[in-house]
Amino acid sequence: MKKFKTVIAAMMVALCALSAGARVKYIFYFIGDGMGMGHVNATETYNRDVLGNGSPILMMQFPVATQVRTYSFDRSITDSAAAGTALSTGHKTRNGMVGMAADSTSVCSITTPLLEAGYAIGIASTVAGDDATPGSFYGHAVNRGLSGEISAYAPKSGFSFFGAPVFKGMKGKDGSKTGWVESMKEAGYAVVRSFSSYSALSGDTDKVLMLASNPQGEQVGYTIDSIPGTLTAEEITRTALAQLYKEGKDNGFFLMMEGGNIDWASHANDGATVIREVMNFQKAIDVAYRFYLAHPDETLIVVTADHDTGGMALGRSGTKIPDLSLVDFQRISKDRFSDYCKSLIAGGGEPSWDSMKTFLTENTGLWGAVALTDEETARLRDSFEAAMLSRKSADEKGLYNSFNRFSVDVFDVINSKYGIGWTTGSHTGNPVPLFAVGRDAMLFTKALDNTEIPQLILKAAGIDSFSR
Repeated sequence: MKKFKTVIAAMMVALCALSAGARVKYIFYFIGDGMGMGHVNATETYNRDVLGNGSPILMMQFPVATQVRTYSFDRSITDSAAAGTALSTGHKTRNGMVGMAADSTSVCSITTPLLEAGYAIGIASTVAGDDATPGSFYGHAVNRGLSGEISAYAPKSGFSFFGAPVFKGMKGKDGSKTGWVESMKEAGYAVVRSFSSYSALSGDTDKVLMLASNPQGEQVGYTIDSIPGTLTAEEITRTALAQLYKEGKDNGFFLMMEGGNIDWASHANDGATVIREVMNFQKAIDVAYRFYLAHPDETLIVVTADHDTGGMALGRSGTKIPDLSLVDFQRISKDRFSDYCKSLIAGGGEPSWDSMKTFLTENTGLWGAVALTDEETARLRDSFEAAMLSRKSADEKGLYNSFNRFSVDVFDVINSKYGIGWTTGSHTGNPVPLFAVGRDAMLFTKALDNTEIPQLILKAAGIDSFSR
């Protein structure tokens, strides 16, 4: 018996030693830009009531679900720069600052100690790769608008993968090329435009830069607009995973993937486009989840957001019962519809009300599947005449677009038919969700501050601290 107890004790010591030395080897950090709980809830309602799925959307199936506080150093409502800095460095900072503490000193991102520990690093987004959130994982700037300064850190980062439709630093203020892509090539990065072009690379390529062939401004393009040949969050994630696993199979890897289009659609108060973007984001998460199923003891997936945009809610004054089945009749984003309206005005002619009604019926379902009252029709016709004919209505300025006034009124009616409400076209101070699965996911169970997330990720990786 004494010998048996001795053997058991030795086994326990060995198990404790194994546990103490164990670490998360593969880390996925998904950030849905602007993705509040209202966005997630509306998408899940669409998934359940319209698509008929008995299981919730993937991230809502993860065993850990909590909420995150997002305030910045000096504001109750953060911007993406301060939030991205908190999520990457564990430091609160002032709105507008990237990778810097509130006193303007540069602070270390979690990518630095992970890289030093041998992890292969990947940074990716569906919007500009040197925008506030992705930029905070490798760059430093007192103002997020200094994209040239931020992107200049990428060539010397030593990261294995960057993926985004564009980098703002690719062009100067006058629109001319800056030579940034050439500097990435000189640093050893092979440039690819698709997963297939990545697959054609030689096996010894240790650094990859993925860019879009046809970026839509500074983003990949909205899912709802069905743009041929565009990059997607799924394709970017699949390419990043292939490269990072090749480079980090032995020592591990870290991938931050941002779903930036969610924020853009939320600033536009475009409910159907938000739902499509969150669903698209789920496809990217699914790439990681399938990897996790093959490596369950070595993989951690964390999904969160930098802030809530728009205060999106399912439930709206004047709409008794939300009807998200009508979402399927919308085939154009508010941004593209506004651009269409502006193109008609720029053409110099007078667009007709009947042709506009036909266009809207075909692309949004209005006057078709989406029934309008006589009062709603009269309201839209008055708006059409003021904005498109007499041109007395001023455009509405948004963060990423200036919207033709008629398009604003059209989409307000559309949102009301869905039963989707908005509190603002900007950010809110609402907490955001966090979902986690995999090794050490239980570290994230309590209500968190955004600065705690990178600390906990490093703890899971067996790294004590990264304050510098």
